[in-house]
Amino acid sequence: MVLNSSNYCVIMAGGIGSRFWPMSTQKFPKQFQDILGTGRTMIQQTYDRISNILPPGNIFVITNKEYTELTAQQLPEIPVENIVGEPMMKNTAACNLYMANKIAAIDPDANIIVLPADHLILKETVFLEKVEFAFELAAENDYLITMGITPTRPDTGYGYIQFVEEKNAGAFKVKTFTEKPSLEFARTFIESGDFLWNAGIFIWNVKSIYKAFAEYLSEMTEHFSSCEYNTEGERRCIETIYPKVNKISIDNGILEKATNVYVIPADLGWSDLGTWTSVYENAEKDEARNAINSKYVLSYNSKGNIIRFKNHNKAAIIDGLKNYIIVDTDKALLICPRNNDQLIKEYIQDLKNFKKGDKFI
Repeated sequence: MVLNSSNYCVIMAGGIGSRFWPMSTQKFPKQFQDILGTGRTMIQQTYDRISNILPPGNIFVITNKEYTELTAQQLPEIPVENIVGEPMMKNTAACNLYMANKIAAIDPDANIIVLPADHLILKETVFLEKVEFAFELAAENDYLITMGITPTRPDTGYGYIQFVEEKNAGAFKVKTFTEKPSLEFARTFIESGDFLWNAGIFIWNVKSIYKAFAEYLSEMTEHFSSCEYNTEGERRCIETIYPKVNKISIDNGILEKATNVYVIPADLGWSDLGTWTSVYENAEKDEARNAINSKYVLSYNSKGNIIRFKNHNKAAIIDGLKNYIIVDTDKALLICPRNNDQLIKEYIQDLKNFKKGDKFI
């Protein structure tokens, strides 16, 4: 396989992953955890996947400045200067413009794929074929490209991309973006056949994304153009401008407005692993449909549970629970119905009301 030296990757790894509490905490968020018990963390799996077609020097990580050392520990193959810490969380538009500037200063003809650090992709060969096709499209056309996942069910937890059908095309013009819809709308989308899940995977040439930022987020563009990248002064300049830039997603700020957005449909065996239920769905299960990561757990009259212990040598007996989440760490224990996994953020907020409750988050 010939590696194109003008192709680059940005792994976005700045989130806290609060829906994975108590395993995911502010000091050790989910992208740095081996959520599925594979032996590699989420960010390591993301790196492993893209490193099949890109050299380590062309792979960058943007994360919160608190996690740069953790990233370097987990990805020693990546040059330290390619691990970039944001001074504060500003959603995805700012970090995409930051990295486009940084990479363009190295290669003004760069094509970039942007990958979230915490996604599961089972069909890696298909994924890499789609990525190489997307790189070719981005290099030859003024396109902003996203990868759309072939939906398998009317899920209300994902955003949707509607595309315009064209014969014999591998990429389709995007018609609309829809944020997490109601179940009724999600069913309609699936039945129509022209909607895909929005995976948050983007591919573009730096010239194309610059042009879009200049048109749709001009103030942000001005802020970032005031810095000199890959220099000693970059860090100081970034820390000065970050408090001033708008907190907005790349989807809301650019992709929903631009007229040159294209989607590549892909059946990747994909999950964004956004909740404990999504982990349960992708984990190995025993004959009672329990997903257990410890050999010293005995379950009686218990079905459909996900059971995660940080201490694999701890014994546990579970009796009479059905479809529950049970997660035990050094500092906290979570027991709740799987149907309530969207409430975990609320549980955390309530926990903060305790005196010194923050130490558990």
